[in-house]
Amino acid sequence: MAYEATGRLHEIFDEQQVSEKFRKREFVLEVVEGQYPEHIKFQLVQDKTALIDSYKVGDEVKVTFNLRGRGFNKNGQMLYFTNLEAWKLEAASGGGASSGGGSYSNQQAAPAPRQPQANQNPNLRAQPAAPIASDDDNDLPF
Repeated sequence: MAYEATGRLHEIFDEQQVSEKFRKREFVLEVVEGQYPEHIKFQLVQDKTALIDSYKVGDEVKVTFNLRGRGFNKNGQMLYFTNLEAWKLEAASGGGASSGGGSYSNQQAAPAPRQPQANQNPNLRAQPAAPIASDDDNDLPF
């Protein structure tokens, strides 16, 4: 299943040779959804690691990616991990991207870029926002 995310390149890491047959390169995309930006880490693998070479930190890009998940047994305990595996990068175009905004979408639902859809699962309903705690209730050190 393919997804898209549009945002500003926040960080680009060096290529890593993980094993004799596997190499990857990671990058972070800053996507502004709501009040606070999200910093989302993607990975490029194998022959796709060079896709990011023509971009620099601060560029607005659209990333097409697959959601990948795997499990493995470590010392008798099952562990799981999830990766956002990018396979296409292109310069972002259009209104919202140049103003620092970002978006993501499920590419299979429609061929044109779209805004995220509301949760379609009737068993998962949005909960009303909790009231903001007063300073007396806040035990955070900052």
